[in-house]
Amino acid sequence: MITFRRLAGADLPLVGRRLSHPHVARWWNQDSSPEAVARDFGPATRGEDTSENLIALLDGEPLGLVQFGRLADEPADRAAFASLVAVPPHAVTLDYLVGEPDRVGRGLGTRMISAALRRVWREYPRAEAVLVAVVAANTASWRALEKAGMTRVGSGAMEPDNPVDDPLHHVYRADRPS
Repeated sequence: MITFRRLAGADLPLVGRRLSHPHVARWWNQDSSPEAVARDFGPATRGEDTSENLIALLDGEPLGLVQFGRLADEPADRAAFASLVAVPPHAVTLDYLVGEPDRVGRGLGTRMISAALRRVWREYPRAEAVLVAVVAANTASWRALEKAGMTRVGSGAMEPDNPVDDPLHHVYRADRPS
């Protein structure tokens, strides 16, 4: 069973290790040094960030990281999505990673995304949709989104996290179940 708990200060070394794994570093392209992790994730542990950062747990053991955010709280991100697709007023976006290399390619990312979507519908009652942008070259990620029930609704240029990537991104959407 996949559950979530809020990111805590004690989790920052774990986040740093996960960000340093090649399968994560390739797509997140984020400094994994203790100082950078404290700078980038510390505000979330103190409730100072508009996004929600959660440790995903598989049967109580850390599996990955999931970030949720209301696009209305991030004007630049909202504008990037809106350049490609319609963005509902209360849309939420998410980002995710499966931390350990031996857990990649086993369907756990799909399960984590599915659990994350259920959490969005529960925790964000006004959210009409979840939008996720993924660089087109990250086939494993967008396939996991599709397997989790999300639909590709657009493709186009967005600023990639990693400058080695082409700007082509696919945008996926899940609508609130009725």
